[in-house]
Amino acid sequence: MRITLKINLLTTAWMLLILILINVVVFILFMNTTLNMEEDVGSQKAREIVKSIHANNTSSSIQSELKNYLTDNSYIRILGPKGQILYEVTNEEALAKKVKGKSVNTQEIERLGIKLKGEEKQVLIVRVPLEDTGFHNASLEIGEELAGLETRKDILLWILGVSTVLAVFLSLLSGKWLSNIIMRPISNMINTMEDIERSGVPKKIMIHNDTKDELQTLANTFNRMIDRLEENFEKQSQFVSDASHELKTPLTVIKSYANLLRRHGLEDQELAEEAIQAIHSEANRIQKMTETFLDVASIEKEIALEMSVVNLIPFCQTILKQMKQAYKREINLHYEESPMLILADELKLKQVIIILLDNAIKYSHDKIDVFLDKNGDNIVVRIKDYGMGIPQEEIKNIFERFYRVDKARSRETGGSGLGLYIAKSIMKLHKGEIKIKSKEGEGTEVKLILSASIEL
Repeated sequence: MRITLKINLLTTAWMLLILILINVVVFILFMNTTLNMEEDVGSQKAREIVKSIHANNTSSSIQSELKNYLTDNSYIRILGPKGQILYEVTNEEALAKKVKGKSVNTQEIERLGIKLKGEEKQVLIVRVPLEDTGFHNASLEIGEELAGLETRKDILLWILGVSTVLAVFLSLLSGKWLSNIIMRPISNMINTMEDIERSGVPKKIMIHNDTKDELQTLANTFNRMIDRLEENFEKQSQFVSDASHELKTPLTVIKSYANLLRRHGLEDQELAEEAIQAIHSEANRIQKMTETFLDVASIEKEIALEMSVVNLIPFCQTILKQMKQAYKREINLHYEESPMLILADELKLKQVIIILLDNAIKYSHDKIDVFLDKNGDNIVVRIKDYGMGIPQEEIKNIFERFYRVDKARSRETGGSGLGLYIAKSIMKLHKGEIKIKSKEGEGTEVKLILSASIEL
């Protein structure tokens, strides 16, 4: 069953239930109010008759007064102490015969259902005692059909029935209109998804009206998801393109030297050693590049970090010791406060610092200084070299993937153009910042800004 039909049927059924409850309440209130009014009228009429009898208590005048108060389909009688009829006037003999007289000491009102002429009739009986009228322990009894009540009840039932049917019809129409409004963006989303499934091309939902409701939120969320997918597809495509481009050169070199060896064999020892060395060098370069590609793919998945408390001072001392031993370079650590604690993924943060130190080693020949500073709620790691520096117009691009300032020099140093991109991505995962300040010919300073969230 379609959702629109379900919405239509449910809203109509709910509306019908509400109308039935309202109709029942209206009918009960109407009947109670009408009956109370009839009882009040009957009681008032009985009091007037009692006053009239008190003023005129002869037999002929009493009979005449009773006739004056007689209405259609009713009777009026005066009863003795034992319920015997002393006086009676009626224009509905069948009604008078059906109702047995009853003497009372206090006012009494009774409503009876009596079958007259094959029909069920509602009859109102009012009984009041006759006091100070010359009658001893006598009672006045008035009985009349509630014909007006039956008529009004039938009219009310007809009105309620017609109103209910009309309301149900209008509810069906409005339910269909409402369900169409509700389902329009969902239908658009379904159609868009089907188009995406057929064509394989991401598409967005067209939002025609600014309704600011949950359906618009749903459509906006879908569009943001499409934006994210398009961004990921673009990244994937760019990554494959860049990786292919980067791998093309070393593979071409390897293929060229392999063909050279295949043509000339190992007869020329010098040429063979050159070819083997070149193949080995390019193979190592491909291996490092592949590892870097895996790092990039891992970071772009935004994997969860394994956070722990890191004391930056011994952490940096260990890294610098390893780098000095590997590259035989002077790398100095400077700090004033101790300890310096942060929450970080130790392995990822180590990768960032090694990337920055590796760049400083490649593009400088003098000493390298590493500074640890505390700046308010942040801890700043500064890595400063005194090498070739970066041209100002190039700084804005250095965090892009596969971007290299000096292509030829990067080939010599084995750079892939992914190091700073990886470093920035890792800092982003740590909700930190990386900033670079450089002057060509004087050196480069890189700042890592991390939150000092651990206090002693």
